Amino acid sequence: MTAPRMAYQYVVLRCVPRPEREEFLNVGVVLHCQSADFLDVAWSVDADRLRALHPGIDVDQVCDALAFTDRVCRGDERAGEAARQSLGQRFGFLKAPRSTVLQPGPVHGGLTADPARQLEHLREQLVG
Repeated sequence: MTAPRMAYQYVVLRCVPRPEREEFLNVGVVLHCQSADFLDVAWSVDADRLRALHPGIDVDQVCDALAFTDRVCRGDERAGEAARQSLGQRFGFLKAPRSTVLQPGPVHGGLTADPARQLEHLREQLVG
C-alpha cells in the first residue's frame, strides 16, 4: 500500500551578495507540510562559488543567517519571537521577501509521502 501524499510548500533560499546586480546562488530550501506538522530547512554553502560571485562576501555571515533559519524552523528560543509562532506562521516569516544577503525565492508546492525526504531531494536538486 502506498503512503498517502500530502501537500507541501517550499522556498529556495538565495544568497544575493549585491542585490542591485540581482545575481544569486541557491544555498538552501525551506519546506512546510501542514498536514504532517513539518517545517525544516536543508542548506549547503559552497564558499568558493559564493566568492566567485562576489569576492568580498562574508561566508560566515551567510552561514549565520542560514543557522538562524534553522533555529526558526525548530522553534529554538534563540531565534526570538519568530520561533514562538505556529509552524505556518514561521514559514510565513521565512518566505517573506527581504533586502538582505539571504532572500527567499517564490513559493512552490507539490505532493509528497515523506516531507523530510522531499526536502533533501529538493536540496540536492536545487542547491547541490
